[in-house]
Amino acid sequence: MKRQNETYLDSVHRHGRIWGLSLFFLILIFPVAVCLFFGVFPQWDALFTGILAILPMYWAVGIVEMFTFVPMLGAGGAYLSFVTGNISNLKLPCALDAMERAKVKPSSEEGEIISTISIAVSGIVTTLIIILGVIFIVPLTPLLNAPVLAPAFDMILPALFGGLAVVFISKNAKLSIAPIILMLALFIFVPALNASTVGIMVPVGVVFTVAVARILYKKGKL
Repeated sequence: MKRQNETYLDSVHRHGRIWGLSLFFLILIFPVAVCLFFGVFPQWDALFTGILAILPMYWAVGIVEMFTFVPMLGAGGAYLSFVTGNISNLKLPCALDAMERAKVKPSSEEGEIISTISIAVSGIVTTLIIILGVIFIVPLTPLLNAPVLAPAFDMILPALFGGLAVVFISKNAKLSIAPIILMLALFIFVPALNASTVGIMVPVGVVFTVAVARILYKKGKL
């Protein structure tokens, strides 16, 4: 419910904080509830050792994503994306494509609304697909495991980003050269990088592209 004299963005931030904190609580309460119900608890020294090993990476990625995704998704889209997840390979492409088709800029009020609606719809569609998948997973398992379909499943993510890349690269040819060279070099010469690192490399690529864009702009080439 909208409060008196509250703007749209004020409402977005208020509800975004509420749902964000609610999700944070739900994520933590489930493992706690399981431990209490079964009377089984982890070894705390081993747990904290593992947390300390991976926490710096997640903090770094989280900070980078805040500065890279939010300007593209808008306030409402960002809150909704961080609550529902799957940003880099679903929510972000969906929002960018919707704003592209609507011919609005991400930083505009229209872009804010279009981004939020598109991400909400993508979340609903994803949920429906998951429900259908749970229902039909058993009868469709022989078909999905067919060797002839394996190459198609391997190419889903490249096809998604490839389709978006054609649109944005064609509009920003000069700006696209540097990040393309960087990502090709990293994935070719750093074997540790693979499909599981896409969520990390997308923010890295965005930051690098912004830096290159600023340099080119200062030199009058953009």
